[in-house]
Amino acid sequence: MAALKRPVLGRGLDALIAMDDLKTSGSSSINEIELSKIQPNPEQPRSVFEQEALEELAASIRSMGVIQPITLKEIGEEQYLIISGERRYRAALMAGLERIPAYIKTAADEHVVEMALIENIQREDLNSIEIALAYHKLIENYGLTQEQLSERVGKKRTTIANYLRLLKLPAEIQVGLKNKKIDMGHARALVPVEDPEVQLALYEQIVEQGLSVRNVEEMVRQLAEGGQPEAIAAPEKTARKPMFPEEFQLLKDHLCRFFNTKVQLSCNEKGKGRITIPFSSEEELEKLIGLLDTLK
Repeated sequence: MAALKRPVLGRGLDALIAMDDLKTSGSSSINEIELSKIQPNPEQPRSVFEQEALEELAASIRSMGVIQPITLKEIGEEQYLIISGERRYRAALMAGLERIPAYIKTAADEHVVEMALIENIQREDLNSIEIALAYHKLIENYGLTQEQLSERVGKKRTTIANYLRLLKLPAEIQVGLKNKKIDMGHARALVPVEDPEVQLALYEQIVEQGLSVRNVEEMVRQLAEGGQPEAIAAPEKTARKPMFPEEFQLLKDHLCRFFNTKVQLSCNEKGKGRITIPFSSEEELEKLIGLLDTLK
């Protein structure tokens, strides 16, 4: 098989991405596979694929190709199931590609969901509810104990137990957590409350007043002791003084819009500073590289 030609990234960024870094257990090989022979995994832990982010990734793929191969399992004669990389697969379809680089992985059926879960957790691609549902599915489908699951996914048993408790919350709160209206700390603080109506009332107060996790924990403690939680005023919003001249703030705002991420810009009194462009996955890095290449 001819060696795959890697795209030119420009500006020396090619050195930052190693094609051999993906570590898998068992045997695997890398090939270019026709997209028509690939199907998504119905057990995929991730359920949310933002359309705008997919379109941006597709634009990057049109320009640069797919940098990191996806991982597949052969399920029939020239038929493959996605283990990891469904975003890249979807974006490649949008970009009009016919083939995509892929690792062909030999794995037992019961390991496919585990591998997809672990890959997404390591890349921090799942929200708390998606992780909790994936843990629950692995336990139910394959008869695992929390301790056994802990060993397989490399997480503490208490961490897995904390995620599973989130599934006891009312659906509205789970959706709020999934949509980042509250964070996992808020949700965990609500779990000990037995009455779902009280949970929902506290949830609404968190969203409306922007309460901290510590605020919620104190209110829940007061309820557990048989009292009524004291009213907590919403935190006051105070105007923050800019840390650097107005033109720097304008530059930061422009960069944030251009890269569609929270660019950090710092500058000292001598004019020395730093611009930081964060990314949380290889797909986001691909998008950033594509935008940087347009500046040539």
